[in-house]
Amino acid sequence: MSNINQSSVAFPPEVLLEAQEIIGRYPEGRHKSAILPILHLAQNEWNWLSPQVMDYVADMLKIQPVEVYEVATFYTMFNLQPVGQYVLEVCRTGPCMICGADEIIEALEAKTGAKLGGNSPDMRFTLKTVECLAACGGAPCMQVRLKREGGIHKYYENLTPELLDELIANEWV
Repeated sequence: MSNINQSSVAFPPEVLLEAQEIIGRYPEGRHKSAILPILHLAQNEWNWLSPQVMDYVADMLKIQPVEVYEVATFYTMFNLQPVGQYVLEVCRTGPCMICGADEIIEALEAKTGAKLGGNSPDMRFTLKTVECLAACGGAPCMQVRLKREGGIHKYYENLTPELLDELIANEWV
């Protein structure tokens, strides 16, 4: 959903109950501590964090919107613009770069039509880089968030341009 307006931003009842349970883990006046798990719930619900969604989270936690914006913009795991069906996140740290992450990014751009930091024209793919995915022995590596499966991540190691052809043809359909 890319056109979110403030009046339409509300968790469904079952997600709201989960959010309230998370907030309840923290003492009164310390609800800001729930910001990360609540942002994850919000992103799973709307696939990205619009200003309206971040304002909703701030209101829920009884904190200033800027406090939510600071957290959401700090972590690469949060999407601040609409994303494609598959969010491709390539590790950009030392071992992955040495082992060919740049070539993987170039191949993904060519094969998906998504430019780094953006979406493919058909909104099927979003291409991003992220910090260490803790798979240095399998560099270069990438995680893929599958929008249709509620944000489930799959991890791929020892990537090659040929393996990307296989993934696009067999898994990312």
